[in-house]
Amino acid sequence: MSKSKWRTVASGMAVPIIVIVVWQIVCSSGWVNPLKLPSPAAVAVRWWQYLIQAEAYTAEAGNWLTWLFSGELIHDTLGSMYRVAVGFIIGAGLALPLGVAMGASQIIYDRMYILIQILRPIPPSAYTPLAMLWFGLGNPPAVFMIAIAAFFPVLINTIVGVRQVDSIYLRAAKNLGASQQTIFLRVMLPAAVPYILAGVRIAIGAAFMIVIVSELIAVPDGLGFRINEAREYSWTDKVMAGMFTIGIIGLLLDIGMNKLNNHLLRWHRGLES
Repeated sequence: MSKSKWRTVASGMAVPIIVIVVWQIVCSSGWVNPLKLPSPAAVAVRWWQYLIQAEAYTAEAGNWLTWLFSGELIHDTLGSMYRVAVGFIIGAGLALPLGVAMGASQIIYDRMYILIQILRPIPPSAYTPLAMLWFGLGNPPAVFMIAIAAFFPVLINTIVGVRQVDSIYLRAAKNLGASQQTIFLRVMLPAAVPYILAGVRIAIGAAFMIVIVSELIAVPDGLGFRINEAREYSWTDKVMAGMFTIGIIGLLLDIGMNKLNNHLLRWHRGLES
């Protein structure tokens, strides 16, 4: 990593570090009730216990791989990520072809526009009663709600991307004798890729947010379920440990998507490497 990137990372970490220090000072001074706002140190200890699960560490101290991956945190994170992955694939997989069709065909766009605009403002969490009625408990209702959360960002961005192709490119392709299929595959779709990837990035964040809501009511594990369980027992430090885990995973997902976008869109950002 170059010095400039290190400086960027350091400058980005400055504000979170200051917030943590001030938070620790406030808690250590006794200005707040620890039950309502535990200190960063208490949250860190709880997070570590949540990660390794003390009982597993004691029973399997000779095998670090066993105790490291036997804690609740790993199990809950994998459960949440599984639901996000399945729901996102379903939602984005349905949205992408529909978005391309609506963007490329004015007739399809006119037929679908009113229905899409009626459904789009409805929050995915509003589908909770229907999801439980239709699918019962477990993963299916959670996946259904996540799919809805991922569907609309990909759909809208795909429509916009396909419809925003510069007419100069289309006329140039027609003048060169390109067929409609060639224009669609070689001009319209590549030009829409930046918009589609932006929609995918938004959809992943939306899917990860709604998985927490779905796990509060429908599934027996996951980060959302564990946060709700900790709330019932007034384990505020565990609630915050789960919240920070969600934030860290979200940050890592966004960094990964940003790097993927930069790699796939090198041509769009210029000829520089």
